[in-house]
Amino acid sequence: MPKHIWLLVIGTAINVTAASFIWPLNTIYMHNELGKSLAFAGLILMFNQGLAIVGNLIGGTLFDKLGGYKTIISGALITMLSAIFLAVFNDIVSYAIALMFIGFGSGVTIPAVYAMASSVWPEGGRRAFNAIYVAQNLGVALGASLGGFIAAYSFSYIFIANGVLFIVFFLFAFFGYKQLGKKTNAQTYSTVLDQTKPIKDKSSFIALMILSVGFLICWISYVQWQSTIAPYTQDLGIPINQYSLLWTVNGALIVLGQPLLKMVTKRIDQPKIQIYVGNTIFIFAFIQLLSAEVFTDFMLAMITLTIGEMFVWPAVPTLANALAPKGRAGFYQGFINSVSTAGKMLGPVFGGFIVDQYNIHLLFMIIIGLYIIPYVSTYFYTWPVTSRVTAKKLANSHSPSWWKGM
Repeated sequence: MPKHIWLLVIGTAINVTAASFIWPLNTIYMHNELGKSLAFAGLILMFNQGLAIVGNLIGGTLFDKLGGYKTIISGALITMLSAIFLAVFNDIVSYAIALMFIGFGSGVTIPAVYAMASSVWPEGGRRAFNAIYVAQNLGVALGASLGGFIAAYSFSYIFIANGVLFIVFFLFAFFGYKQLGKKTNAQTYSTVLDQTKPIKDKSSFIALMILSVGFLICWISYVQWQSTIAPYTQDLGIPINQYSLLWTVNGALIVLGQPLLKMVTKRIDQPKIQIYVGNTIFIFAFIQLLSAEVFTDFMLAMITLTIGEMFVWPAVPTLANALAPKGRAGFYQGFINSVSTAGKMLGPVFGGFIVDQYNIHLLFMIIIGLYIIPYVSTYFYTWPVTSRVTAKKLANSHSPSWWKGM
């Protein structure tokens, strides 16, 4: 990979490691430590992800107008200051406020990173997106494993470690992305005139919205592992460090499993087909959860879930990039990231309400039924596309060498 992509990969790994100290443990902290209900914890996480959606849309738009460097630095600064505040004040009110601003700052940063990766390495295709995806999961593996170990002693240390790593990310981005920012700025300003013209062909955006419906369902389901399933494991007597180990395995499997997955994607090289396969694997993961009672059951279900996300998560931004008109890559990445964030926002409230009123097994059965929707949305999303250029980009968006050069 080019040097610029490696800088983005390293920065992303640091950023996600910082975030992973707290996000797998948010519900456990509010429910078990602060004594709040699952529905209340879900409401706080909804506000966190709601501001992240706003950040996604603002971050994508700022990338198209100002370039990647200024956008990433702005988001990183907001996240860093919020994390420092959280390290000092972590009662429920302060916790909620800090989480909301961390969500907003992270929301600004993420689409800019994806769009910058595509901008500085356009010939890399989906390999650029997969590089960032792998970096994110390396951060998940490191952050979750360290977070669970530290939380066993004190949650206060978690907040301190979270703040320190966000400071490191800000400094890394501030000094490391300057030259990279100049390159993307030149490309951004060269297309700024395209942004001032109305897009006559709205079919690409309609196609993106259809694709996003299934993506939303996948995230509403996936986020249950961080919200309702987390305290459920505690109720079953599974220690918090073992729960964190699930996320360590999740991240490690994604990083270490790339060579094996490459063998599969040589045969299934189209993002659309990869979504079908991944969605099917997601269903099997929740079927496993229906009878899960001990740690090994949850570990097997997490491994199944992880294999599914390895197919789905990188494929969707790849298709979003193929749908994006010239000069709108940042906005399209911001939109698709806002959809995943919306799933993270709605999922905890949706799941928390069902578990509080009924039981978690009913939630699993409902989720299994909802997984029909991604099959339908993925199948029909290309129907509105009328632009020959966009149709050609979609046709060429598959590549057998997804992980080549990783």
